[in-house]
Amino acid sequence: MFRSAVIRLTSWYILILMSISLLFSLTIYNVTTAEIRDRLSDLQVKLEQRGLGSVVIPKPNFFTNFEQDQYSSAERNIFLTLLYVNLIILSGGGALCHILARRSLASIERAHEAQSRFTSDASHEMRTPLAAMKAELEVALRAKKLTMSEMRAILESNLEEVDKLASMSQTLLHLSRLDYVNLDIKRIDMHKTTAEIIQKYDKNANRIHIDLPQSPLYIQGNQASIDELITILVDNALKYSTERTKINATLTKKGKNILFVIGNEGKNIPADKLPHIFKRFYRVDASRNTQGTGLGLALAKEIVNLHGGNISASSAPGKKTIFTVTLPSKNK
Repeated sequence: MFRSAVIRLTSWYILILMSISLLFSLTIYNVTTAEIRDRLSDLQVKLEQRGLGSVVIPKPNFFTNFEQDQYSSAERNIFLTLLYVNLIILSGGGALCHILARRSLASIERAHEAQSRFTSDASHEMRTPLAAMKAELEVALRAKKLTMSEMRAILESNLEEVDKLASMSQTLLHLSRLDYVNLDIKRIDMHKTTAEIIQKYDKNANRIHIDLPQSPLYIQGNQASIDELITILVDNALKYSTERTKINATLTKKGKNILFVIGNEGKNIPADKLPHIFKRFYRVDASRNTQGTGLGLALAKEIVNLHGGNISASSAPGKKTIFTVTLPSKNK
C-alpha cells in the first residue's frame, strides 16, 4: 500500500517540478529569442544608418541570410540547452522526489505498522484467555447445582485472566506509543532512579544486593520510560529467580556509557533461545501457564533503542542469568 502511495506522491512531485521547470524554460526561451531578434534588428538599423545597409542587407527591414542563419542557430542552441537542462532536472529531480516522498510517508508508515502490529498481537494473545473465560462461564451456566466455593473458584480464575488481559493491553499500548511518539527528554539521575525502584521491590534489602557508585550518574532520556525499563528488569529477575537466592545489581560508568547489570540464579535460558527473548510474546517455555505475557523484555528493548543504548542477556547452566543495559552517559 505504501509503495503505491510513494509512487503516486513521487509522480505528483515530479509533475509539479516539471511544470515549474517547463514554465521557466518557456519564459527563458521566449525572452532570449526575442532579445536576439531585437539585437539583430538594432544591428540592421545601425548598419543602414551608417550607409552599410546596401552592402550587408540588400533588402531593408528583412534579415539577410547570414542574420537569419545566426538567429536560427541561436534559437536551436537555446532550445537544445533548455531541453538538456529539463532532462537533467527530470532524472535528478525524479530521484530526489522519490526520496522526499518516502521521507514524507515514513512516519505515517511507522504509525500504520505499529497499529497493525498492535492489532495482530492483541488479537492473537487475547484469544487464549478469552476462550478460557468463556469455557469456564459456559460450564458454570450449564451446571444445575453450583456450590459457593465452585463459583468463587470460577470468579477468581476469571479475575486472574482479566488481570492478565489488562496488563497485556497496557503494555501493548505502551509499545505502540513508543514506536512513533516523541518522548519528553530530560536529564535523569540513574543513581537515584535505580535505588528508588529497587527499594520498592525489596524494602528490607533481603533479596536484592545493589552496588551503586558514590557519585551520581546521569543520562539524557525520558523519566517514565527509564523507570519502566528498570522495573521490568528487576521484576523479571525476581519472577524467574530461585526462591531465597540473591539478586545482584550494579550501576557503573564505562567510558562514555552507563552500565546497569542485574543477575539472578534460576533456570537458565537455552543458548538457542537467547536471541529471541526480546521479541514480542516470545516465551522460553512455550506453555501458556508460565508467568508474564512475553512483552516485558520486548518493551525494555524498545526503550533502550529509543535512548540510543543496547541491551543484552547471557545465561548458562549452573550460572546466573545476566541482563546488561548500556546507555549513553550525560554527566555534564
